[in-house]
Amino acid sequence: MSKLWGGRFEAPADELVEALGESVSFDARLAPWDIQGSVAHARMLGQQGIISQADADAIIAGLETLASEIAQGQFHWDPALEDVHTNIEAALTERIGDAGKRLHTGRSRNDQIALDTRMWARDQAAAVREGLTALMRALIDFGEAHVETLLPGCTHLQHAQPVLLGHHALAYVEMLRRDRERFAELHNRINVLPLGSAALAGTPYPIDRECVARELGFDSVSRNSMDAVSDRDFAVEFCADAAIVMMHLSRLCEELILWSTPEYGFITIGDAFTTGSSIMPQKKNPDVAELVRGKTARVYGDVTAILTLMKGLPLTYNRDMQEDKLPLFDASDTVQLCLAAMARMIPAVEVHAGRMEAAAREGFLEATDLADYLVEKGVPFREAHHTIGRIVAHCVKHGLRLGDLPEEELRAYSGEFGADALDLLDPRAIVERRGHVGGTAALRVREALQEARAAL
Repeated sequence: MSKLWGGRFEAPADELVEALGESVSFDARLAPWDIQGSVAHARMLGQQGIISQADADAIIAGLETLASEIAQGQFHWDPALEDVHTNIEAALTERIGDAGKRLHTGRSRNDQIALDTRMWARDQAAAVREGLTALMRALIDFGEAHVETLLPGCTHLQHAQPVLLGHHALAYVEMLRRDRERFAELHNRINVLPLGSAALAGTPYPIDRECVARELGFDSVSRNSMDAVSDRDFAVEFCADAAIVMMHLSRLCEELILWSTPEYGFITIGDAFTTGSSIMPQKKNPDVAELVRGKTARVYGDVTAILTLMKGLPLTYNRDMQEDKLPLFDASDTVQLCLAAMARMIPAVEVHAGRMEAAAREGFLEATDLADYLVEKGVPFREAHHTIGRIVAHCVKHGLRLGDLPEEELRAYSGEFGADALDLLDPRAIVERRGHVGGTAALRVREALQEARAAL
């Protein structure tokens, strides 16, 4: 089959141009969506009398046969035919004759690829949401198993205040919940039919775009043909949303990596999600967590690539846009793989609750509550803060904990201290004082876990 655009040219393209211009090596994965779109387009052409019903029926039957061959891996992709669209159209024409040449009536590869990519992205966004849901469920299960497990909460990676491990897990559930909302909102912006825009200006044929939109499950049709063929905002947004997901996964992985070190000793990651060393037989490395953390950079690169690709393009379609699919495909593949791996790894994390609780009793995590105690007695907060700071400095100097100080010694720093102040030195009591919505008290954590599970 000659080039679709070959009538204007007398000399063949240089072989390097062929290599530079082919995209079927990566856009062949769009074939199922390309065929769905072509079937809907052919059916509409027949219903509108733009082509004969016999031709429309032949096209649809031929496309369904090709879809089966592609699904079974029996289809031959020819790079000389440039892209997924031309390969399928050429095979269709070879099978059914001139009727196949009528399929492209009223459309262009410009609106065709916009359609294919939107349909693919719509399905992948749904798959990402499923992956997020699976990981959220794993974290909720993990949190429910550790509602009573004490953990030193940190700021600046320094011990700050005691929290419950279930509360900590819920923080990541909230991140993923926002991710899932972003992909749900993205669906609305993806789900606009571009087909019918043709090359850039629309088509003179009496097409029925709403009919095609209904068949393909689109909520609306595009309002401007020039925008429709050149818009890749949805692809940029997909990559950006995927990058935010990966940022959240990377933060979780960083904590798992730290917690699994001998210095922390908070967790052990199961053998199925760790690897060994080629030289050091004792090693058990958290490679899965490290790989997810590393692949975050890759998805960040995808966002940068697609933004850079689009930044200087005048209206409307430009061949540069052929390159949009590589970062889009990569971002989708990477985020889905990482979500699936993390959802399997979380249940394989063994928590060493005793070690965590021991750490929650180190580092003066009671200090803030002692300051709040003085505030409740009428001491201005800044004065209370300074007083507790002096007590902590004394303990550091003499190798003491706050709990080692008797009431009399506390009263030497402030006469407002009473025997009840010693009750605040228990991390569990401190945790239970945070009983407001969003706090780390066990009752609130249980309620939040139940709500999160219901939201799934």
